[in-house]
This record gives sequence, C-alpha cells and structure tokens, in this order.
Amino acid sequence: MAQARAADDGGAGVSAPATSQNGVGAPSPSRLAALRPRSHRRRKAVDAAIRGFSWVAACAGIAIMVLIVWEVIRRGIGAIDWGFFTELPPVVGEEGGGLGNAILGTIVITAVAALIALPMGFFGGVWLAEFGRNGRVATAVRMVANVNMGIPSIVVGVFIFAALVRPLQHYSGFAGSLALAFIMLPVMARTTEDILNLVPNELRESGLAMGVPRWRVTLGVVIRAARSGLITGAVLATVRVAGETAPLLFTALSSPYWLDGLFGPEGFFGGPTANLTKTVYDFSGMPYERMQELAWGGALVVIAAVLGLNVLMRLIFQRGKEW
Repeated sequence: MAQARAADDGGAGVSAPATSQNGVGAPSPSRLAALRPRSHRRRKAVDAAIRGFSWVAACAGIAIMVLIVWEVIRRGIGAIDWGFFTELPPVVGEEGGGLGNAILGTIVITAVAALIALPMGFFGGVWLAEFGRNGRVATAVRMVANVNMGIPSIVVGVFIFAALVRPLQHYSGFAGSLALAFIMLPVMARTTEDILNLVPNELRESGLAMGVPRWRVTLGVVIRAARSGLITGAVLATVRVAGETAPLLFTALSSPYWLDGLFGPEGFFGGPTANLTKTVYDFSGMPYERMQELAWGGALVVIAAVLGLNVLMRLIFQRGKEW
C-alpha cells in the first residue's frame, strides 16, 4: 500500500517536502540567512554608538544649563544685598532700591495658589487611584487632567483674564493665584495617583481583611505609606509654577508698591500685585543699568529657589527619607 500511495503521489506530480532526520521540514537558505544572528562585533559597535550619543547629548544639556546658571550668577550676584529683599524698586534712573515687594507678592500669590490647588489635586488623585480606578468617570477625569497638563500657561492666563479680570475691570493677585492653581491642579492630581498606585495591594488587602472601612484604610495605611512621595509631589508642583510669567501678564500684572491688605487698589483682591517674574521681565528691557542689575538679581533668586527645591526634594525622595 505504501508503494501504491507513493506511485499515486508521483503520478499526481506532487513532490513531498524535504525533511530532516527528526521529521521536521528543513529551512530554506533564505530562512537561514534571516535567522542568522548579527555578529558580536556589529552589536558592540551599535551599543558603543548609542552609549556615546547618549553621553554627548547629556553632557551638552548639562553644559548649557551650567552656562545659563553661571551667567545669571555672574550678572546677578552684585544686586543681592539686604536692600534687595527689603526695599521697593527704584525710580527710573536712580540708584539703590530692591525687589522686596515683588518677592513678597510672589510668595503670597504662590501660597494662595497652593492652598487652592494642592488639596483639590490631592483628593482628586486619591479618588482616581483608590475609588474611581478604571470607571468611565475616572477615565474621563484622567483624560481631562492629562489634556490640561499640556495646555500652554499663557492660554491659562488668557482664560482667567476673560473669566475674572475683564468682568471685574481690574487685575489682582487673586486672579494670578487662580491661574497658577489651574496649572498646579492636574499636576498634583496625576502625581498623587501615580504615587498611590506604587503602594502594594497587599497593604490594602491586609487592612480590609481586618474589617477596617475602605476610607480608613486609604487614609491610615495607603496614604501613610506614600507620604514621602506625596509631600515631594506637592513641593514639586508648587515649584513648577513659581517661575511662571505668562499667566501673570494677564492676571496679576505688576505694581511698584507693597501689597497692602486684601482690598483696595493695592490689595490682594483689589488691584495689580507685584511679582518677581513679571518685574524681571519688565526691568530686563529697560535701558538703565540699575534696572537690568535688579532683573539679573531677580532671575538669580528665581533660579535658586526653583532649582534648589527641585534638587532637594529629589534627593530626599530618592533616599527614602521619612517625614
């Protein structure tokens, strides 16, 4: 029967595929060429090229940052003295003076923005990570937060200008705080969610297994385990907006006077409020040496605050320091 079957196959003109000794079809020469691994020398060359490119790119970025910081330090260190932090800006063409009102205004505007955005972003991130999870509402909220994180800050300033400044017919420090809070809110929410997602589920399950309510497990176990990261995220979100200028152009504007109370032309809610970034922007374009020196000094203060807090928080977070 085997001979007859072979004869039938041969008569039909169908040839059996070549088989190896173990019965598996032998691969074609083109298949062998495709499966042949790259040489060790070629792989080492590609690896070395990628490593070299990465080092060059990293060194170039660090060098540019160092040059910028060095130039700001070189030009701005001469303006830093006690009067820089305690005096008002000088009249055009005069010597002396400082940026004390702008530093105070920046601290107040940023602090109010943090008071508005950080609690809302924190509880929003807790809800996304612990309760909303993958629900439809949580997915929509997460998408909106991601979109808002990519909105240019100047667009946020224009939005607050149209929603608050124009109807009230005056600029204010509170409008500037709202603009900064709008930028901070999605950053804090997404940071909180990401940090809480790093907490092992075993901690949640152990608390629930003991009969503890879900909200108490979240507050007493999950958040407690992630508190270092949450504090770091809050500080970084605050620092993120401390150097913003574009939103304040349309909201807080600037003022040559001290912040005086809450209401009135020089109050936080009643009129333009001095801030460091807008003052640096204005003084840098003036043809007076003292104004330009103060602008460099203000830039140095902003860089020192933002860069210093970023580096400090990242070092603390990486070392796992407990608070």
